[in-house]
Amino acid sequence: MEAMIERCAGLDVHQETVVACVLFGPLDKKPKTSIETFSTTTTGLLALSDWLTTLQVSDVVMESTGVYWKPIWNILEDSFHLVLANARHVKNVPGRKTDVKDAEWLAKLLRCGLIESNFVPPEDIRDLRDLTRYRKKLIHHRTSEQNRIHKILQDANIKLTSVLSDIFGVSGRRILEAILNGEKIETDGLRKMVDWRTKASITDIASAINGRIRRHHRDMLRYHWEHMSYLEKAIEELEKQIDQLLSPYRKEVELLDGIPGVNKAAAATFIAEMGVDMSVFKSAKHLASWAGVSPGNYESAGKKNE
Repeated sequence: MEAMIERCAGLDVHQETVVACVLFGPLDKKPKTSIETFSTTTTGLLALSDWLTTLQVSDVVMESTGVYWKPIWNILEDSFHLVLANARHVKNVPGRKTDVKDAEWLAKLLRCGLIESNFVPPEDIRDLRDLTRYRKKLIHHRTSEQNRIHKILQDANIKLTSVLSDIFGVSGRRILEAILNGEKIETDGLRKMVDWRTKASITDIASAINGRIRRHHRDMLRYHWEHMSYLEKAIEELEKQIDQLLSPYRKEVELLDGIPGVNKAAAATFIAEMGVDMSVFKSAKHLASWAGVSPGNYESAGKKNE
């Protein structure tokens, strides 16, 4: 194999240690090898950076192993050209599995230019991705709490969902808070709680909330209600942080928001997952594959398998 990089390093990354193998020397000769093991603490990774700098390394490769590559990437990204390899694409020869051999194998592949780097977005995009993904998780948890409230209301013979399209809208929240507080809801009080745009009549709503609610129901409703309220506040704080990180990308957000079916929240997710520099993707097909919307193709003996 023809060598292309004079000084490169392969890193075999683990939770507590990282084994580094540096290959250096003229491209037309067999390279010299230097191997060291470092701790993955910040002190250890700074020592790794200094060692690589001393050996005048220009390119460094590591596998995308779980989340263990991230702290190393954060320390080295400003000083070296980093390559994040797909573990499936750089699998070593069976029967030759040691940390040192893995690091050496990665370095050999990199020296010959045989590793294609995975896309790693800039730091601000990575931060945005963490926030948008966490927002999705919190929204899922909030929906779960709302579903639990639905179930408890049904168990208490309160048919609020039959008269209100959204029991967590303005009218529904007022009524639910009154139920939680054990208030006796009279017709006049109910009329003040219900928004004028509500289609259902006051009589129908009063009949729907005339159930058999027990102390147990109120306790369970309060647990779910308080957790839901906490999640809503957390989501609101996340939205503010996401909006701040999107400040440099207002133009891109507006362009994405102009696509039918895409709102600002979806635009933020698009930018967080794919970045704004489309030149990192070789083609539209590559972008679709990265986004996870490209179907797989599995064929064997003329038969296609789903």
